[in-house]
Amino acid sequence: MTNGGEPPLQRPFVSFYSQLATEAPHMSKKAVLVIGAGDATGGAIARRFAREGYAAVIVRRDADNLTDLASQIRAEGGEAHPFGVDARLEEPMVELFDRVEAEIGPLEVVVFNIGANVNFGVRDTTARVYRKVWEMAAFAGFLTGREAARHMVPRGRGTIIFTGATASLRGGKGFSAFAGAKFALRALAQSLARELGPEGVHVAHTIIDGAIDTEWIATNFPQRHALKDRDGILNPDHIADAYWMLHQQPRDAWTHELDLRPWMETF
Repeated sequence: MTNGGEPPLQRPFVSFYSQLATEAPHMSKKAVLVIGAGDATGGAIARRFAREGYAAVIVRRDADNLTDLASQIRAEGGEAHPFGVDARLEEPMVELFDRVEAEIGPLEVVVFNIGANVNFGVRDTTARVYRKVWEMAAFAGFLTGREAARHMVPRGRGTIIFTGATASLRGGKGFSAFAGAKFALRALAQSLARELGPEGVHVAHTIIDGAIDTEWIATNFPQRHALKDRDGILNPDHIADAYWMLHQQPRDAWTHELDLRPWMETF
């Protein structure tokens, strides 16, 4: 039994993939894993690391939604491995990490980029909505961080980046579920940074404080999207550049929290 009275996690499939990793020849290809590789920020991060020679392991709940991104990465000369995994489910996440390590390459970078942004007044927020948002934006982050640590700590290196938002710092009207989950994710990142930093693993948390240039913003907030011509919304490729910079930092000058916002955004 664990200290909390729970039985230890059973990993019936881990030994299989772990054995593959042990017996496999040395793999020189480094891997980046992006949980939440959507059409904007997550996809841009995957493409950025792929351009640097990393095998891009891209994950969404439905693998069919990764077809275009995988094709784009390959067309640019990169290596892409799409996986359909529900990041809220423990066993599939454990298997994902073990499989990547065994079949693709050592995970040098893991990015947790699930959004889960919803807007409901608290009187209209059901328990199901609140729980689902927490599972997507916080619990899935815990599973990601734990499994990344399990593989990175023995090597004494690696980078884990959690994507935060304005709601990571302050809860706005109608964002009780989203802010609660993002606050939790930020606390998780702080805890992991203090635990894993001395083990050689760089843990960072980003605050994406502003609208991002996405189709959703263009459709739902056309006036806000019109600011794109004035650099008034965040370019996903520029966010990805910041993630690459975090990974490249020497360990005598690590950043834990990095906030990114357009020049005209108030804060």
